[in-house]
Amino acid sequence: MELNKENVLQVLQKIKHPEVAGDIVSNNMVENLRIDGRQVIFTLSLPKANDPFFNSIRKLADRQLKKEFGEDVEVLVTAPVKIGPLKATPEYIPEVKNVIAVASGKGGVGKSMVAVNLAVALAKAGWKTGLLDADIYGPSAPKMLELEGAMPSVVKKNGIDMIIPLEKYGLKILSIGFFVSEDDALVWRGAMATSAIKQLLQQGDWGALDFLVIDLPPGTSDIHLTMVQEISVTGSVIVTTPQDVALADAIKGIAMFRSEKINVPVLGLVENMAWFTPPELPDKKYYIFGEGGAKKLSEKFDVPLLAQIPIVQKIRESGDSGKPVALDDDTMLGKIFGDLAEKVVEQVEKRNKELPPTQRVIITRQ
Repeated sequence: MELNKENVLQVLQKIKHPEVAGDIVSNNMVENLRIDGRQVIFTLSLPKANDPFFNSIRKLADRQLKKEFGEDVEVLVTAPVKIGPLKATPEYIPEVKNVIAVASGKGGVGKSMVAVNLAVALAKAGWKTGLLDADIYGPSAPKMLELEGAMPSVVKKNGIDMIIPLEKYGLKILSIGFFVSEDDALVWRGAMATSAIKQLLQQGDWGALDFLVIDLPPGTSDIHLTMVQEISVTGSVIVTTPQDVALADAIKGIAMFRSEKINVPVLGLVENMAWFTPPELPDKKYYIFGEGGAKKLSEKFDVPLLAQIPIVQKIRESGDSGKPVALDDDTMLGKIFGDLAEKVVEQVEKRNKELPPTQRVIITRQ
């Protein structure tokens, strides 16, 4: 059977809500259906807010569609989203002027390395900067900042336990990695993961900051939605590598942030592993993963290419030693990250001048 809207709806017509007569299609519970390659994407709008049958229907739809169209079909089911300011809830980071989300469409592209060095470079440039390591399944900041085994202190303010960020290299830092053993795998269900991130956002005592850099998990997940629910995000930076598979996933990241329901401006792209230059051949560039991919992507989506970072052994060594390459202004890598920080500041200032503040997102199941 061909994968198209008509055939997908035929399959979904076989699924019923236990408390409603008829199927989910006839009852207009399937909204915004679209097919993107081998992806089936739709909104599941159920009768009740936080409907207890949402997850079971979502899983059944995934199973039935894969059975009919093949196991390679990716089924993305979302809940209805409403946009609006959360006036009835507190602003958790009232003294933070700008929040920069560093994201990637896939893992292994150097997103955490970019987030850490961007934050260090911003701090070195004189900006009051914080780093929140929200990559809950693979927190890297403790290792990259030589803070393994460190534990933030907790103080009570207005009856609430507030977590005091650690400080290193001029940064304020919080990471889920500070609260779990480095030997424990973070195999958490979605609710547990989002609860941990909420606690870091709500109870982190950041104080006055010019920039809070958030290192997000790779891909698009509940963590990303939790972030835009809890705080207003100024803009995002997407990290990719030049090869086609990474660029395809970067497009998904851009689409998520630019979607009408999320509406977080994309400040620009960072291309990591852009080329390799052997020490004995300093004038040579070998484009191991392809050439110009991020530049073409930036032109296609009209977003700046903020930086191109070569494959350099020093990056790996600095991550292992806990001494970010951005600390040294006199090196090629130090200058790259110094320039990146400068361009991010420029894009934030441009964004704040031309666009209204980002609204936090209300996500409800109806």
